[in-house]
Amino acid sequence: DQQESEQTLTEGGKDMELTEKGLAKSAEWESKGYQLPRYDRKAMIETTKANPSWIHFGAGNIFRAFQANLAQELLNTGASDQGLIVAEGFDSEIIEKMYRPHDNYSILVTLKADGGVDKTVVGSIAESCILDSSNQAEYKRLREIFSKDSLQMVTFTITEKGYSLVDGKGDLLPAVAGDYQAGPGAPESYMGKVASLLYARYQSGARPIAMVSTDNCSHNGDKLYEAISAFAREWTKNGKAETGFYDYVNDKSKVSFPWSMIDKITPRPDASVEEILRKDDLSGLDPVVTGKNTWVAPFVNAEETQYLVIEDSFPNGRPALEKAGVIFTDRETVDKVEKMKVCTCLNPLHTALAVYGCLLGYQKISEEMKDPQLKTMVEIIGYKEGLPVVVDPGVLDPREFIDTVLKVRIPNPFMPDTPQRIATDTSQKLAIRFGETIKRYLADPSLDVADLKLIPLVFAGWLRYLMALDDEGRAFEPSPDPLLASASEYVKDIRLGDKDAASRVAPLLTNEQIFGLDLSEIGMDKTVISYFEELIAGPGAVRATLKKYTA
Repeated sequence: DQQESEQTLTEGGKDMELTEKGLAKSAEWESKGYQLPRYDRKAMIETTKANPSWIHFGAGNIFRAFQANLAQELLNTGASDQGLIVAEGFDSEIIEKMYRPHDNYSILVTLKADGGVDKTVVGSIAESCILDSSNQAEYKRLREIFSKDSLQMVTFTITEKGYSLVDGKGDLLPAVAGDYQAGPGAPESYMGKVASLLYARYQSGARPIAMVSTDNCSHNGDKLYEAISAFAREWTKNGKAETGFYDYVNDKSKVSFPWSMIDKITPRPDASVEEILRKDDLSGLDPVVTGKNTWVAPFVNAEETQYLVIEDSFPNGRPALEKAGVIFTDRETVDKVEKMKVCTCLNPLHTALAVYGCLLGYQKISEEMKDPQLKTMVEIIGYKEGLPVVVDPGVLDPREFIDTVLKVRIPNPFMPDTPQRIATDTSQKLAIRFGETIKRYLADPSLDVADLKLIPLVFAGWLRYLMALDDEGRAFEPSPDPLLASASEYVKDIRLGDKDAASRVAPLLTNEQIFGLDLSEIGMDKTVISYFEELIAGPGAVRATLKKYTA
């Protein structure tokens, strides 16, 4: 199958092929509703390759849907004559089998809440590279890019674990340990390779640069800094790098590691979207599944809503991305935006829908917003319980953010997110997504934590979820969670209709690691237990309880 996919990609039997040659017939593309690049792409490629200002690591779907399209917006409006360069360090087949056969073009299909789609041919990627120190030609090119005066910023979407230098036990990964000893010549670990490229920049004159993580994790710039700084420290300590390299990495006037907050749902390429494109007579649409099980296609589909807020710390300047909607601000404001999203305006609502969606048998989060009780539940959690204590960042309005989440984003019929996926690792999420709101109520003398009614209902719903029985009493498979086994012990002997469950679940509610605080100390445990007893009254009790408290 993979060979057939590659053959289709390279042959391109129809005129509507996603290549430089195929796009020369622009009238045909435009007649079918495609927005094409509105700039001289050949000139852009020459300019970008000669004096690149922006390189991005992580060639996956979020990059193609977001960062690459930001660069295209600047090019389309004349705000820049530069595109960007992308490098892939985890799965080189993405570059070899998808980017290069399509001349680094991709199609962005924007999935709108009204059921419509926008189709954009994104051509802003001037060059695609493979981050592989054993490939001399590829690595030499990356060193050249990093040595350029013109390079202003390096951005990343490599997932949170991409920055980690240790395994689950806290031990150094073997590749990292080996790189520490061997030095920056030909590192094997991802962060070792990035650090070695930064060392090449140091050697070419200690030129300034911004290293910008745009991964969806808290204080992402610190995670990147800690990894790069660790390599700089070890290499200078054991004489594998010049002593000044560590000082360079730690000089904010030379190398910055801004924080950022990114938010855009970019699901795996969807079959229904592929069908839309096939009806346009596009060739070479077959997805490729790489040897590392990455699913890539010539198109990427994403929601229309997007946010990118970045700490404005760029020692060598930066592209004018504010003209494409990026918000530049200070570090404290980035932190407030993240807390607004994670603690109030998005993530808690997702978790509430995930827990109750699993109990009620839903398979899509979007379908849950058609359920009057579930819709009312998240509206109360967001607007009534969360909003009074939300940290207003100033650059985004919290009420407008929740409005967009509940009226546009979650109900979007194209979003294939499932309650089962969102329910993954719930024990790791409750403390941040709900515990922080509870703490703010406790800290505000004008507020009473007893007024929180539906946040405790989410906690009770999670206890009911741990029983692994839906509302009809049918067994389901709970999503992966590191504390699933230990937490489930508290409910393992409880049956629907039991009258004496309180004493068995009460000890779990004192767990500060899970809930962010000891619920018994603030009296919330009694509310949670009362709700839980209602939820286990028998088949249909989950629905009955929701109706009672969302009326």
